[in-house]
Amino acid sequence: MNDKIAVLGAGSWGNTLAVMLCAKFDVAMWEFDKPVAEKLREEKENKKFLAGVKFPENLTVTNDLSSAVKDALLVVFAVPSFALRSLCENVKNFITKDQILVTVIKGLEDNTFLRMSQIIDSVIPVKKGVVALSGPTHAEEVSKGIPTTIVAACTDINLAEEVQKAFMTDFFRVYTNDDIVGVEIAAASKNVIAIIAGISDGIGFGDNTKAAIMTRGLAEIIRLGKKAGAQEKTFSGLAGIGDLIVTCGSKHSRNRFVGEQLGKGREIDEIINSMSMVAEGVKNCKSILHYAQHLEVEMPLTEELYRIIYEKANFKDSLKRLLGRKEKYEHWE
Repeated sequence: MNDKIAVLGAGSWGNTLAVMLCAKFDVAMWEFDKPVAEKLREEKENKKFLAGVKFPENLTVTNDLSSAVKDALLVVFAVPSFALRSLCENVKNFITKDQILVTVIKGLEDNTFLRMSQIIDSVIPVKKGVVALSGPTHAEEVSKGIPTTIVAACTDINLAEEVQKAFMTDFFRVYTNDDIVGVEIAAASKNVIAIIAGISDGIGFGDNTKAAIMTRGLAEIIRLGKKAGAQEKTFSGLAGIGDLIVTCGSKHSRNRFVGEQLGKGREIDEIINSMSMVAEGVKNCKSILHYAQHLEVEMPLTEELYRIIYEKANFKDSLKRLLGRKEKYEHWE
């Protein structure tokens, strides 16, 4: 009998990873909506999120959490960030001490300021450990076997290496990193900067503006990360600048799309309601700004996006505030 991996979440990324892992393991993919799970089983394809990618024979779709995680070596959490805590509560009694839990979710919980691995860690007491998997990885490309790199992060590097071995394929290269704080802060924060990059595109600004947004956005992310206890070098890696580049520039980026539509004059609620997938940066903008204020970290770009999304601020006013800030030495931090 083949070893088994459980993937909790059947969105585009969870589904992509489930199909990819079938090359080496039997995979059980859990879908929270029972009728949707039945439809996926019948059609053997996720026509909503991953059209054209057929399910391998060794991919099982289930609505039952207990059977999904039973006997799995790894349990991969791939739901939207706002759904993670309730999923952990529902699955915690089925997890065993020999299972490694892997989060591929990018976000920060508002009010608690917990990273995704911390939510899993705090709600599920019994497990082997928690690893964060993050990097420049659009599902649309990974599902086609396009060469991709990613980081497996854990303070216990041995656990990160176990995840590295499980996920490595001839087109999907996994590196390890012991700075899970930096990897997860970068993962959540870059979505916010990508919305701002999208706004720039939507307004019709040029490459100079976008380069400035990405560079100064990275400076904000590094400030926050260091104050949270991360290593600065993490942000020059795949989870930092790598993911920032792809999310700010790609046609596949949901967060960049949200920003572009905002820049073209659409209302945020209208944009969100028209999308089938979740753009994490909209909620993360609020949680990251609140976390930055809690840590007394200055994040002017994030603050202006919060004003635009939640206070309906005018773009011109935001731009005036950003460009009119006091003169500074570039690396004043």
